[in-house]
Amino acid sequence: MKNWQVVFKSDNSHRAEIVKAILDEKELNPVLINKKDSNYHFGLFEICVSPDNVIRALKIIDNEIKFE
Repeated sequence: MKNWQVVFKSDNSHRAEIVKAILDEKELNPVLINKKDSNYHFGLFEICVSPDNVIRALKIIDNEIKFE
């Protein structure tokens, strides 16, 4: 996972899981990293992809994923 880049951050685990699932369907092999502190409930969930997939992942997130 060296040099992998964050393409999405959220404090909502459900949104992070949705983004991960969609990127996984597109075969980008995303990784969900939980940086949320379990005691104090602050921090974020991050979705990372390899450097080769960053631009494609960002386009998918911008164009195909809408949270309302």
